[in-house]
Amino acid sequence: MSLMTMLVTTVTIVAQPWIIKLGIDELVDAPASRSLGALPFVMALFAINMIVRSVSNYAYQVCLARVSQGVLYSLRSRIFGHLQRLSTSFYDKNEVGRIMSRGQNDVNQLQEFLNLVVTSLADVLSLGGIVVPLFLLDAQLALITLTVIPVLVAIMLIWQKFAWSTFMRVRQAISVVNANLQENISGIRVVQSLNREDTNIERFDEVNNGHLVANLHASRLSAGLMPTVEILTAVAIGLIVIFGGRQAINGTLEVSIIVAFVLYVQRFFDPIRNLTMQYTQFQRAMTSGVRIFGLLDTPLEVQDREDAIELQSVKGSISLESIRFHYVEGIEVLKGISLDIQAGQTVALVGQTGAGKTTLVALLNRFYDVTEGRITIDGNDLRDVTQDSLARQTAMVLQEPFLFSGTIRENIAYNNTDASHNAVVAAAKTVGAHEFIERMSAGYNTLLEERGQNLSVGQRQLLSFARALIADPAILILDEATANIDSYSESVIQRAMTEVFQGRTSIVIAHRLSTIRNADKIVMLEHGEILEQGTHNELMIADGAYAKLYNTYFADASRAKVPNETSKEG
Repeated sequence: MSLMTMLVTTVTIVAQPWIIKLGIDELVDAPASRSLGALPFVMALFAINMIVRSVSNYAYQVCLARVSQGVLYSLRSRIFGHLQRLSTSFYDKNEVGRIMSRGQNDVNQLQEFLNLVVTSLADVLSLGGIVVPLFLLDAQLALITLTVIPVLVAIMLIWQKFAWSTFMRVRQAISVVNANLQENISGIRVVQSLNREDTNIERFDEVNNGHLVANLHASRLSAGLMPTVEILTAVAIGLIVIFGGRQAINGTLEVSIIVAFVLYVQRFFDPIRNLTMQYTQFQRAMTSGVRIFGLLDTPLEVQDREDAIELQSVKGSISLESIRFHYVEGIEVLKGISLDIQAGQTVALVGQTGAGKTTLVALLNRFYDVTEGRITIDGNDLRDVTQDSLARQTAMVLQEPFLFSGTIRENIAYNNTDASHNAVVAAAKTVGAHEFIERMSAGYNTLLEERGQNLSVGQRQLLSFARALIADPAILILDEATANIDSYSESVIQRAMTEVFQGRTSIVIAHRLSTIRNADKIVMLEHGEILEQGTHNELMIADGAYAKLYNTYFADASRAKVPNETSKEG
């Protein structure tokens, strides 16, 4: 529909000068014949042409907008879907602001590109449609007029050499600006607490100025084309006046043909002028397209095999068989770890920062694939099962609770949207969140501010626990989930731990004494290796690395919370 209406519009544009020529011919002949002749018909034809042009142009613009917006919608949906599936390693290497720039700014540039494709096609058709009547009117004068075209082509070829790198620099500059902006807004509390405002403003001014300089350079490059086209238009009209005027004086060329020629040349250079302006936009769109399709072509480092099976209801036994892993080639984070976890066991991972605890649980969730060895659940290699089915069997609570826009109920039921209200309430009661939720203005229907800022850290963490539990996972992973909560919230969670861990395999990274002491197995990690493992009492008796860590970091907390607790251990 868009192409059809565009074609009709182009035909009416090309027809208008010819109709004007017919009108002039009738006016010239009217004094001799002393009658209007076909002039009323020509005037009616002119009016009909204008009406058809207006209607078809309106329909063309509407259809073009519908098509471009539809493509834009599909492209954004595809980008979002791809981002949802991209492996965690991609986000380790790319700043959020740069990704946002590709999904928003670059997509908007591609929307302009879609409009350019159709409008450029209309302009090309107009050029072809104008050249034909020029030669029909007077072939010699047409050839003289079009001698300026090779000059324009040569200028465009030279201009093109500088355009690509310039517009690519603009897209890269806006990505840096967006990345800096996102980082400083997300970390505003840290920025203000450390009095970094002035320094960050200076740094932002630097990257923002880089974007300004790149844009100004691109604008100068774009602006340089327009005067060139205007000069060539004037030259072409001058050629018509000089050569056509002489012929008209000699009586070998009609005045109406000269008028038609001037109108056609103006219309001939209008598409060229448009194409020139669109060409700069086309260059911008091409650089954006390269970045967008580069993102869409980013492979999934972790993906299902073609013959991957569905992981059905599992008991929860986990086996790590000589696993090795590195984020950067040649720098191993985990070095041949072997560990067996029985179904229903609670296992605590302890060790200094950088020991590999968080990496280990990330591999259990299959955020990454092991470099060597394998991880199995109930004997099934994680690489042989679908990621969706694995996610249904596991749940993870992180140190930093992340809540989404919406109500409290929607956040608890985030991974189980079909959960009933009673199931949501039951999960909240299990972790001790029901009481504070009931005190909220709208209870479970209370809307949360961005990231749950209208809740305390402890309350946000309790909701994270409830969100993990409502799916009733066979395997529960806590990555220092109680590290940032207050003593009261910790005590609430600790009371619920026995019920929460009951009947499921639980892996806990924690520095809190009570969680570690009550674990069925404690695994001491150091530099990506297991130093020792056993129960709390066994490791204390062994008086090895765990006992040293315990006495250094946990003894004071033990005496503060439970007097004489250390002495009871003997």
